[in-house]
Amino acid sequence: MARKETVSISDYEAKRQANIAERNALLKKLAVDAASSGLATKPSSKPSTNGTKTHKKRAPVKKVKEELVPRRTSSRLAGLTADSEVAKRKADDEYEAMQEAARAKRQRVSDDLNLSDVVVAGKEWDRSENFLVDYVSRGAKPYERTFGESEVKETSDKELLALREKMSGLELYEGFEPNQIKITPERIYSLGFHPHPEKPLVFAGDKLGNLGVFDASQKTSSSRKFSPSKPIKSSSPSIKDEDDSDSDSESSLPAISSFHLHTRTISSFAFSPANPSHLYTTSYDSTLRLLDLTASQSTQIHAPSSPSDDLPLSALDIDPLSPSTIYFSRLDGHVGRLDTRTPTHHPIETWALSEKKIGGFSLHPSAPHLLATASLDRFLKVWDVRKIRGAASTSWRLPHLVAEHESRLSVSHASFNSAGQIATTSYDDTIKIHSLPPSSSLPAGSSLPDAQFAPSAIIKHNNQTGRWVTILRAQWQRAPRDNVQRFVVGNMNRFVDVYTADGQQLAQLGGEGITAVPAVAMFHPENDWIAAGTASGKICLWM
Repeated sequence: MARKETVSISDYEAKRQANIAERNALLKKLAVDAASSGLATKPSSKPSTNGTKTHKKRAPVKKVKEELVPRRTSSRLAGLTADSEVAKRKADDEYEAMQEAARAKRQRVSDDLNLSDVVVAGKEWDRSENFLVDYVSRGAKPYERTFGESEVKETSDKELLALREKMSGLELYEGFEPNQIKITPERIYSLGFHPHPEKPLVFAGDKLGNLGVFDASQKTSSSRKFSPSKPIKSSSPSIKDEDDSDSDSESSLPAISSFHLHTRTISSFAFSPANPSHLYTTSYDSTLRLLDLTASQSTQIHAPSSPSDDLPLSALDIDPLSPSTIYFSRLDGHVGRLDTRTPTHHPIETWALSEKKIGGFSLHPSAPHLLATASLDRFLKVWDVRKIRGAASTSWRLPHLVAEHESRLSVSHASFNSAGQIATTSYDDTIKIHSLPPSSSLPAGSSLPDAQFAPSAIIKHNNQTGRWVTILRAQWQRAPRDNVQRFVVGNMNRFVDVYTADGQQLAQLGGEGITAVPAVAMFHPENDWIAAGTASGKICLWM
């Protein structure tokens, strides 16, 4: 029998254990004394935290319902032998179940699907905040009218009724089908009439720098092209052989001339008020050119000093009181002013009027010292160039700001009429009309409060052009013969809309053969002629 060995401890260990016992006894005594005197703290019901800040409970994470699939089970736990027939049947059943689930996932669904029921796991969807509704509901609806004969007949005001009947009575040009008048090879960005009061001569600039010219006075049998130095004369129809199908097809097409003036988009052009044969053009290739229709020559007026500088020009306007003074805007938010009488190497004064792109600007026809700009920063601003602030050597030299208005989204264009009213188109799907007081009551350096410059009329209008349609711009008729201010703007439903200065719609012009959105629309300066260009380089005419 094995004897028990006695375990002996060292003196150090015995002393250590004695100290521990003495300390525990002291702690127990202190706790009893504190409880008897009422000094002991009550235990808290919540666990204490080390930090001083209290952390809010996190919201419980929603568990995503996973798709139920057949689960594999252990044969060992089920008491089945590995090589038994029962185990083999169990494995075959599990395999068939998984194959069936896989086939069900690939099976097409014929029933209606609710997006709330087919949300991908982990992705949020709230039907009440469906962001798709806004974009789909305001999309283009080809050939769906929003203004027509019924609205004209229901007009109670006699003057408005007469004006609506007059403008709605404009007929689509019958000389050629709209899809035959391809005035430019590419998408039209700028368009306008020659100011001649009797000859409907249409000019258009496209995406690749081509300038097209179409004479709407020609007949179907006309085959002579436009010559800048010679007016077009109607040629009498000649007798053709019945077998001459090629020449017959050529004579059925309109006579159109096209000139490659720029290397990039012709963003805008304007005829000189002093000489109608002078046409100024601006382009994204950073140049401003003068086309002399009489001399059949295009001359560069302005370009950056270095060929490597890229400063695309977005618009231009000419001072009607000083035709040698030309204003232009750039895509970097600058506006410049030049005098065509000065040498080309002379420095040009420019002002940084916006931190973002200036899409369009306009001069007041009666008071050209007032300039309205529309930019990507959502602001319409009116400047007075009579008073320039800042030293000439500084970069922050600016005209005096007269008034400004902020829209919800970017402002595409601003256009002045002779009465001092400004029409703007904006991506918030509105056309706004702002009215300025008479220029005589606006001395240099004066400003308007925001309330006085608020829109006098707001028109709901679909301005969502997208990538392939040119931006819609409201354009006034420069000098209407009946003195009724009106403007024209393209319609995404393949129409052209005409409005008065107080927001009353006068007409919605359309017709057969219009297969694209006539986005770029313009009035003749005096006559009630309207032209509109499409993304395919074709134009529509109402006369």
